[in-house]
Amino acid sequence: DVQLQASGGGSVQPGGSLRLSCATSGLTFSHYAMKWVRQAPGKELEYVASINSGGGASYADSVKGRFTLSRDNAKDTLYLQMNSLKPEDTAVYYCATANGPGPWRGQGTQVTVSP
Repeated sequence: DVQLQASGGGSVQPGGSLRLSCATSGLTFSHYAMKWVRQAPGKELEYVASINSGGGASYADSVKGRFTLSRDNAKDTLYLQMNSLKPEDTAVYYCATANGPGPWRGQGTQVTVSP
């Protein structure tokens, strides 16, 4: 079975940082483009960032310059470094495959940014 396990969420003050991880199993991770999406309370799912199999990353305008997406194909793990966090970044963050069979999406991890 394909599993995507997100972790690293928490509560931080505005301006703080968090690093999310997404450990995967059951798929050939290096072959997949991957992405993070988020859902704030009462809002629709929102694209955050994506990375292709070669490591090239793209970002939503709302997080560009603050978030950095990376992957470690040797560890089958996706990372999202989030800096300069804002209250509007508060959401449940999900990692997901972005191409190929599936798509698959893991359970989310809560990120809360508040004073």
